[in-house]
Amino acid sequence: MPVINFHNDADVVAPQLLGATLAFGPVAIQITEVEAYLHGVDEAAHSFRGKTASNAALWGPGGHMYVYISYGIHRCCNLVCGPDGTGQGCLLRAGRVIAGESQARSRRGDVGFPRLASGPGNIGKAFGFNTEHNHLPVDQVAQNWEDSQLAATNAAADNGAEPMVADPTVAEAGSGAIPRPRLYIRSEEPEWVAGPRIGISKNVDAPLRFWIPHDKTVTSPKRPPS
Repeated sequence: MPVINFHNDADVVAPQLLGATLAFGPVAIQITEVEAYLHGVDEAAHSFRGKTASNAALWGPGGHMYVYISYGIHRCCNLVCGPDGTGQGCLLRAGRVIAGESQARSRRGDVGFPRLASGPGNIGKAFGFNTEHNHLPVDQVAQNWEDSQLAATNAAADNGAEPMVADPTVAEAGSGAIPRPRLYIRSEEPEWVAGPRIGISKNVDAPLRFWIPHDKTVTSPKRPPS
């Protein structure tokens, strides 16, 4: 499947993120739930009232991260999309931790596996995101996570090295450097549904929440809208 064109509008990009895997340092999370925030007409979008110092990352370029603090404690992440200057993004709401569980758990504490990266603040905490990661570009990988790890393991074996099962950005970043987030394409398009966003007070009926129905990592409601 092709890489995502982040110059498309948020409601086009959002369902394409479902089933893709975002890796940051040793933690990799397969995305199961996102929300789209659009340009101009969406009162719930952080960009609705214009560009500010705090939301500047949201205005582009596409394919970068917009990390913000919610309720003074949660670090939430949008993947910026849309034509440059339009202030659009896809909020990461939930996902399934598929690598780096020990690191994610050290940040999240003693919670059940489905809740480890369930909720926008929790997925941000599992990744270890902070405002220093605002504006970071996301490198897209035209390979799914499983195939990339198999290829890395085989390459390491051919070189007589230990198999590598974590995201290579850790090694590439070097000591003290911030690793580059990587987005791996999904192996196939999952079943997905769209419905109203949750946890907001404006433009609440817009069907701009996208999720994999019945997945245990998804925040409630999990069922398809009736």
